[in-house]
Amino acid sequence: MADHLPSFEGYHCLIVPGWQGSGDDHWQTHWQSRLPHTSRTRVGSWQEPELDDWIGALNRATRRIDSPILLVAHSLGCITVAHWAARQASSSKVAGALLVAPADVERGSVSRPLASFAPIPMHRLPFPSLVVGSTNDPAASARRAANFATAWDSELVVLDDAGHLNPASGHREWEEGFALLQRLVLPGALAHSA
Repeated sequence: MADHLPSFEGYHCLIVPGWQGSGDDHWQTHWQSRLPHTSRTRVGSWQEPELDDWIGALNRATRRIDSPILLVAHSLGCITVAHWAARQASSSKVAGALLVAPADVERGSVSRPLASFAPIPMHRLPFPSLVVGSTNDPAASARRAANFATAWDSELVVLDDAGHLNPASGHREWEEGFALLQRLVLPGALAHSA
């Protein structure tokens, strides 16, 4: 049985996967078995994403949760969170969001299924957040990750040579990521002007 992480006991971690979902070897899936209270969004198609469907899935998932929510998003999931937050009148249930390797769906080389998620909302998020980018992420440059962090009023961490922070870049269990998630629950750890 997987060991649980007691520091997250008072929170519900909602996993928001990216394009093609998070398979068995993805860190989001490993985290789902390690964190004490978790669930994940359920969309109509992980392969052919539709913005309204993905926003609706996030909306339905948050409505079912009574405790404070930590959003744990990856790639296209991060962009979904930004769209969802821009459309919500209230997201007071969200205690924070870890936004890992946000996909730049506005870049010229973006895959066709992801292009419908453009334009990316560049408005302040109404909850504390931490953007994690990489110096060599093919889905978004470090500079673009910094742009997202600035627009969303998020803290920024840029990792050296971490790729897209997925199994292909060697991020399966991603134990180091728990320290970043921990920053969302430590009082005063993030400088968010809520």
